[in-house]
Amino acid sequence: MKTAALNTETKFAEINNNKIAYRQFGTGTPLFFVNRFRGIMDTWDPLFLDSLAEKNTVILFDYPGIGSSEGELPLDIVEVASTVPALADHLGIDKFNVLGWSYGGLVAQAVTFQNQERVLKTVLIGTNPPGENAIPIEQVFFDHALKPINDLEDEYYLFFEPASEKSRQAAQESHDRIAQRLERSLIPSTQEVFQRYIAGSGTMKEDKLNFREGYKTLKSPVLVISGDHDISFATENWFPLLRNAPTMQHIILNDAGHAPQHQYPELTAGYINLFLG
Repeated sequence: MKTAALNTETKFAEINNNKIAYRQFGTGTPLFFVNRFRGIMDTWDPLFLDSLAEKNTVILFDYPGIGSSEGELPLDIVEVASTVPALADHLGIDKFNVLGWSYGGLVAQAVTFQNQERVLKTVLIGTNPPGENAIPIEQVFFDHALKPINDLEDEYYLFFEPASEKSRQAAQESHDRIAQRLERSLIPSTQEVFQRYIAGSGTMKEDKLNFREGYKTLKSPVLVISGDHDISFATENWFPLLRNAPTMQHIILNDAGHAPQHQYPELTAGYINLFLG
């Protein structure tokens, strides 16, 4: 049987005295997937993963203290980001691509700027640049995201466009694909852990290492993919940066929210494969 998202074995790497859970499948240049707030390896849409595994070696992992990994989620995103090059070292990988979604997009940017000699290309989905951004998170995000357990109704608001029937249908289909392997008990559910994510996001807003300014001189290509109505990380927050980020491209998908890659898994994977290729 072909190895794919729904049957790939979970393995563990010893990193900073913690066992970090990861999975690896596909063929091509290594592509590290860096996850959202409350995301674990099985909350990625398997159709999206398998579409990318056709041309990339997909590497999933759980943050320290999240999902199947030991330890505690660091409060500083730069420290969270250090897991990626450490896992690459464990796997004997020198250079790699990185893909981050939401909170993971903040982490992925830290990975890129802290490892410019190793990161070939960066894909950022449903996220925002470091530093101060004009449009804040909408209250509807907090209303749904901070519940101990989320259901499909929450997902309509958190990841899709609830006013669109097309988007709601895509949400149902993605939800069903993800449910095939998902063990919900592994999803973070406590306010204590939520606050660790929020603290990490705050360190990127402070941007003490001036990553935002670093886009002016960054050499490696960056692809940003957004839905046209993202309640978490407003798409419009990228616009002031684009003129000062010469290696960046931005794709905006219509009638979509915070998870355009789950609403349009094959289309989004196609854009990413073209960019990485």
